[in-house]
Amino acid sequence: MASNISCSNSFLGKEDRFEGITVFSDVETCDVEEFSCKLKSSLETWRANKKRGIWFKVHLDQCDWIPILVKNGFKYHHAKEDYAMLYLWLPTTETSNIPSYAHTMVGVGAVVCNNDDQVLVVKEKYFYKRPMWKLPGGYVEPNENLVDAAIREVLEETGIKTEFESVLTLRHGHHGMFDCSDIYVVVNLKALGHDIQKCEREIADCQWMNIEEYLCHPHIHELNRFFVNRLLHHKKHKVKIDCYHGIHQLLLKPYTVYSVVKSEDVEDLDGFSFSPSN
Repeated sequence: MASNISCSNSFLGKEDRFEGITVFSDVETCDVEEFSCKLKSSLETWRANKKRGIWFKVHLDQCDWIPILVKNGFKYHHAKEDYAMLYLWLPTTETSNIPSYAHTMVGVGAVVCNNDDQVLVVKEKYFYKRPMWKLPGGYVEPNENLVDAAIREVLEETGIKTEFESVLTLRHGHHGMFDCSDIYVVVNLKALGHDIQKCEREIADCQWMNIEEYLCHPHIHELNRFFVNRLLHHKKHKVKIDCYHGIHQLLLKPYTVYSVVKSEDVEDLDGFSFSPSN
């Protein structure tokens, strides 16, 4: 039986600087019965206009578009709780340069010290193989700076308020959670209090431990000992990795720069007009 549906127009979408088009399903709504026809018309128009990457951001209310998009050659790029992003590379004589979706998780750990040469350590309630003393920390949230994440995680896990001293080091690995790469940034924070109020949901135990004991404790991983040794090395040589905030001159978006400086130096980076974070 022939369909009575006629296709009167195409999707408009939003053009990007790479000659691509993005269609947002919650902006250009379309009944699924009309979608195939409208998609076909749109693809013909985009091919004629030499468009390149075509993106469809499909929200949950329009999820019945997805099988039709797949039948027309679209592939999954990524998904979040309330949408899936699919794409199609149109040029036949040009290799696709569609970038992979975000493939690296970012976490932070904090070496928190007090005035008694002690370091703050925690034991997780849900541990891997056996409980070990470790540094407080966790994953960085979307749109959160590294230092802010470290300060937040320490407060959530231990109840200790802190302030930034220095970035110490980072660890980079692969095939972690969701098979993503993993960057773990270790930050030195100064404790502003002493009384611990551990998070009952995540933390089994928490305490202040003398640094000398920490460096030889049998229930501390070698890598965590390395992090504290780096702190001692930085202090001995009076260096730190400070952070500075700025605005990108072209994109006009905020960013943070991390740079090694001598502890006593005035916060200045070769003439760049950053505002130091602390």
